[in-house]
Amino acid sequence: MKVLETERLILRKLNGDDAAFYLRLVNEPSWLQFIGDRGIRTVDEARARLLSGPVAMYESHGFGFYMVELKDGAVPIGICGLVKRETLPDVDIGYAFLPEFWGRGYAYEAAAAVLEYGNSVCGLQRIVAITSPDNYQSIKLLEKIGLRFEAILELKNDGSKTKLFACQF
Repeated sequence: MKVLETERLILRKLNGDDAAFYLRLVNEPSWLQFIGDRGIRTVDEARARLLSGPVAMYESHGFGFYMVELKDGAVPIGICGLVKRETLPDVDIGYAFLPEFWGRGYAYEAAAAVLEYGNSVCGLQRIVAITSPDNYQSIKLLEKIGLRFEAILELKNDGSKTKLFACQF
């Protein structure tokens, strides 16, 4: 089900049929480095995580992560969307793309559209984002779409730090 359309992209709801793509994405070295190992090793585990994560969030909050596809050929290239985490008081925007699609402006195009959607359709007055302090490309993108650095957080009990960015509408 299509949620958003940009000049070059379609953002649609994820579903169980996206499990093979999701399995690949969450095991990319960049995902493991900057987001973390989710322990998903099979298509069945990926399907279960999609259903308990994004699909369940559509039902409970009316938004979630969306599959990002190229308009030309419906090629899946990443995910981008809004999520309500237990660890944060605000809804946050997140994204991850396959490395072969980096550097073409797709993440910016998708994230800018999701940010606007969050405000205009979902009625969110504040959207945040979290990122690893050394994920310089993600930080640059967050600033480009209008989020500003707000704080350093410790969201895990392992002493690791996370940068919090925010946008107020």
